[in-house]
Amino acid sequence: MRFTRFRRLRSVLALAAVPLLGTGLFVPQAHAQDGPTVLRVALVQEIDHLNPFTASFASSTMVGRFAWEFLTLPSAEDATPTGGLAESWSASEDKLTWTFRIRDGVRWSDREPVTAHDAAFTFNRIMTDPKAAEANGSYVTNFARVTAPDDRTLVIETEEPQASMTALDVPIVPEHVWSGIRDMAAPETDSIEVVGVGSGPFLITEYRRNEVVRMKANPDYWRGRAEIDELQFVKFENADAAVNALRNGEIDFVNRLTQAQFDTLRGEPNIATNQASGRRYRELLMNPGARNSAGQPIGDGHPALRDVRVRRAIAKAIDPETLVEKVLGGYGELPGGLVPPIYADHHYTPPADKKYTFDLAAANRELDAAGYRRGPDGVRAGPDGRKLRFRLTARASEDYGLRATDYIAGWLDRAGIEVVKNLVSDNEVDETTSSGHYDLALSGWGTNPDPDYILAKQTCAALPATSGSSSSNAFFCDRTYDRLYQRQATELDPRRRAELVRQAQARYYEQVPSLVLGYDNVLEAWRSDRFSDFTEQPEGRGQIMEQTGYWGFYGARPADAATGADVGLPAGAWVAIGAGALLLLAGGGTVLARRRTPAEDRE
Repeated sequence: MRFTRFRRLRSVLALAAVPLLGTGLFVPQAHAQDGPTVLRVALVQEIDHLNPFTASFASSTMVGRFAWEFLTLPSAEDATPTGGLAESWSASEDKLTWTFRIRDGVRWSDREPVTAHDAAFTFNRIMTDPKAAEANGSYVTNFARVTAPDDRTLVIETEEPQASMTALDVPIVPEHVWSGIRDMAAPETDSIEVVGVGSGPFLITEYRRNEVVRMKANPDYWRGRAEIDELQFVKFENADAAVNALRNGEIDFVNRLTQAQFDTLRGEPNIATNQASGRRYRELLMNPGARNSAGQPIGDGHPALRDVRVRRAIAKAIDPETLVEKVLGGYGELPGGLVPPIYADHHYTPPADKKYTFDLAAANRELDAAGYRRGPDGVRAGPDGRKLRFRLTARASEDYGLRATDYIAGWLDRAGIEVVKNLVSDNEVDETTSSGHYDLALSGWGTNPDPDYILAKQTCAALPATSGSSSSNAFFCDRTYDRLYQRQATELDPRRRAELVRQAQARYYEQVPSLVLGYDNVLEAWRSDRFSDFTEQPEGRGQIMEQTGYWGFYGARPADAATGADVGLPAGAWVAIGAGALLLLAGGGTVLARRRTPAEDRE
């Protein structure tokens, strides 16, 4: 597998406006000589919400990390906790009470002061409002009480010691804006009047769904104003169009490249590339019998998947090495537990006698022993006579889903399992998996430096109150796992906690409600003639976009020629370009494949 660090290139390219073939439109110039410095970032993933209480897609939470500051956040250097709104913090002797000292002089963008009362409001709203808990509820399940004795003191009392108190990935919002909102799922919670009031390094100034998110540098940001003036996330209908736009100078940064795109861009003039270990994992969900928090069945998953023997047989019938080498082109790492190798202290590597290895004969033997016999057509059926015919849901928009489903369907067919591919939109994948209306599904999640968040997604407490909630990842509910999760969550000794984290992942791996298929390398590219440097996390070997923080673009440094006015097409025109016209730019008018890659997974 490849893992090479590609150094940045730096040069200058002057671009004149050129006609867009067959459209009558014009491609905008890179930048004028005078005016604001604009960093244009291609976004091929959908945004579900800007409302930080309900945003679950990684693209959405990324925008939120720029707009609202946190109490603490992972540092750029090594992802260990560093101060945000909180300048200091301490735990009581019994480890049940945490006191955060809120930084003085920080203001919201409407000039109101940021106080401990804003933080207390944020956490209390999540604790008391199920809709507000949709994205970040797992962080507060152990909270007993949150108060603000004064403007600069926040006190959080917990039921049990909580090891993740310096890793609360919760944007703090202004109480004077959000306290008047009764319905956290209402459309107006995504309006600029609401989400435009922030305290982070950038402020949301415009949002047009499936078109553009514009953010301006916060002139009063407490760490100091960013070197760039404006940050734009421009929606493209497919990644090929975004890559083409990068080549032609219409955007400045692209991430989630396929290996073919990355290989093509590497070494091109005025384009720099970055390959890094990622914090995301890909998985195959196997519906273990979805139910809500009251224990009531929801969805329509195949009952055979409730049998752990069937799930283990599926795990043995899949070859992750082929998926990494053939589908990811070698730009990935082989799977283990839920925590990726970039967080080595908490990563789980299954021992040889526990590891699911690609063995179709073993998969067939396991299904035979479990009583699932082949019929005349070669498809197995359970004791109840129902055939093992599973829907495999995946995103039609991403290259990985399109190709991996073919491999998986072929392997399972050889085990006597019929697969019906169900390739749908990003939102449909999210809706069907979060409501339990699936059998098998390709999914994935971003993980944080602290493992508590991703582990909490697998607990019984994460089961949704109603169908459609995104609280739970795989509808897993196992008392043994829950006990291990609880022990790691309350263990403040780092070494003992790391061992418990690995034990919890081992239990999940054994019960296999989902199978981790691999960890993508992060593949990114940008215009080195306009931007000379970005901040990586961790420093020197990590990714730039979609960090567990805001360092990547906040630390963007313009190159000598990277200043100028934002001229050319209005942002709203980019969607039409991404959908069609830009496909004509490469290869003298050759039409590119109409695919996005990879589409959004949940955060």
